[in-house]
Amino acid sequence: MIRRTLSATLLAALFLSTPAFAEEATIGRPIGGGSLHAGPLDMVVYYVSVDGDLLEVTATFAPKTGGDPLRVVMGLADGDSVAFSMPGHHDALYAFSRSGKEVTVSTETATHLRADATMR
Repeated sequence: MIRRTLSATLLAALFLSTPAFAEEATIGRPIGGGSLHAGPLDMVVYYVSVDGDLLEVTATFAPKTGGDPLRVVMGLADGDSVAFSMPGHHDALYAFSRSGKEVTVSTETATHLRADATMR
């Protein structure tokens, strides 16, 4: 009975689709860079201080399968956060947040686990 219950629980876990933060980088100074490589795009990111308290964050995304890079430039005030997917790559969510002089960038990908199994 316990074996059958564990098998059912394992199979249920294998078929779930759950988001998971695959990677995170924090940049703590202007022109300091960070990179993320999980998901369908490689990303390099940095920021510069502009217009008083605003940080201008530049992120360049390169498809792992080749193709033209994509670039996003955004201004972040203290406490701001934003998350988005890139065109043609909706299976990954990229999040940017600012706290003081630190910008944290993360990627969240949908994890799809499939298994061909039979219960006995």
